[in-house]
Amino acid sequence: MSDMNRYLSEVVRTIPPSGIRKFFDLVSQTEGVISLGVGEPDFVTPWHIREASWYSLEKGYTMYTSNSGLMELREEVAAYEKRKVGVEYNPDGEILITVGVSEAVDIALRALIEPGDEVLIPDPSYVSYAPGARLAFGQAVPVPTYDQDEYRLRADVLESCITPKSKVLILTFPSNPTGAIMQKDDLAAIAAVVKKHDLIVISDEIYGELTYYGQHASIAALPEMRDRTILMNGFSKAYAMTGWRIGYACGHRDIIAAMTKIHQYTIMCAPIMAQKAALEALRNGEEQMRKMVENYNHRRKLLLNGFEEIGLDCFEPRGAFYCFPSIKSTPFNSEEFCERLLQEEKVAAVPGNAFGSNGEGFIRCCYAASVKDLEEAIIRMGNFLNRHR
Repeated sequence: MSDMNRYLSEVVRTIPPSGIRKFFDLVSQTEGVISLGVGEPDFVTPWHIREASWYSLEKGYTMYTSNSGLMELREEVAAYEKRKVGVEYNPDGEILITVGVSEAVDIALRALIEPGDEVLIPDPSYVSYAPGARLAFGQAVPVPTYDQDEYRLRADVLESCITPKSKVLILTFPSNPTGAIMQKDDLAAIAAVVKKHDLIVISDEIYGELTYYGQHASIAALPEMRDRTILMNGFSKAYAMTGWRIGYACGHRDIIAAMTKIHQYTIMCAPIMAQKAALEALRNGEEQMRKMVENYNHRRKLLLNGFEEIGLDCFEPRGAFYCFPSIKSTPFNSEEFCERLLQEEKVAAVPGNAFGSNGEGFIRCCYAASVKDLEEAIIRMGNFLNRHR
């Protein structure tokens, strides 16, 4: 049988492959590339966190945990969220340990969405949200954000996108791909719209610790928003633990119970070795994490200054580890720019339209790379721009 596509579900058949992965395939076929594409820390997980996991193996921790995760880890998560964003959660019933934030988003959407419900998603934003909504038989509705607004989500724009079918708003700040942040006043305006239209918020705060101006703010901390919000976070970015695949969701116990039901039938529990490592990260990882964040901030400034020197307009990102410069001064669209830059100068960036139609005319550059590579990438990009302007 040569074609098995007729056996596949229409939903899966019609979801396009990730625009990021498509571009990484090109990168893997080219030698000597400086990659500003991978959204991953270039640090190794700190030693004491790795050691905690190895020690747990030596002690024989190789079994299942509760579906919800280790109680001691949930207790540390509760303490962390109370300390960092000022929201209290009961470890017994209001916190679920997941296989990364990706699983948390997936099972939250499946727990909440009925066929045809609309999921409001800032555009541009992380590539998985819209397909996740579609896989839950919902409809993804892009909510445009703009560089002139520093890619903050505006309440009036959000309200203009709401229909009677709107049910869930996904917030993802600090933002991948733009590096935008939302401050408390911004979130208060969004919260007013959410309450007016009786929406539920999925707040993906995976980059919360990577905030370079002020303190990270969560919409869950605003009045009447705790129970309307599923707060999600994890260890991949702040603690350089991408491969450990460990995250969590906090929220109203009815919603967490529904998510846990899906989690127990599909995942059972997050790996105990990763949970032990996450526990060590929360208990003793603050100092190392702060050093990594300081390093990212230095690289952020370096890349921004470099873009200014070569004449590439870029608003100042204030969170995460991405810059989102405009390439509208060139004759190329986003995909053409990135393909030509890779072919001619061996620098890899990600086309902005991989993150939504409103990302067209921009590219995503990740500065979780060495200073040497960032400096060389700027030189090569400058040469490219001089040739094509």
